[in-house]
Amino acid sequence: MLANLAKKGDWVQIQVTILHPEERAPQVPEDTKKVPLEMRVKGFLQDEVAEIGATVTIKTMTGRLVTGKLVAVNPKYEHDFGEPVPELITIGLELREILESSDGDDK
Repeated sequence: MLANLAKKGDWVQIQVTILHPEERAPQVPEDTKKVPLEMRVKGFLQDEVAEIGATVTIKTMTGRLVTGKLVAVNPKYEHDFGEPVPELITIGLELREILESSDGDDK
């Protein structure tokens, strides 16, 4: 199957515009007010077949039906925990050493 074509039941991701720029709250920063508030949602395609960019309906893992623009077929997870913090890399070893050296000292 082509990466830009999905069929019913495929795992896909859609994009939905929640608020247009003119609907944004007055207290948000100026640069934020200039762009729409959007969300991305993953779920199972309910339409028979669709291409990237088409308006489709999906069924989420919680059973919600959501309509939006198809942006990905079989989307991957891209989150992580960021760059390692050098001070935290060795903390477990250091703690173990402290605990082992103090074992029995308080008796």
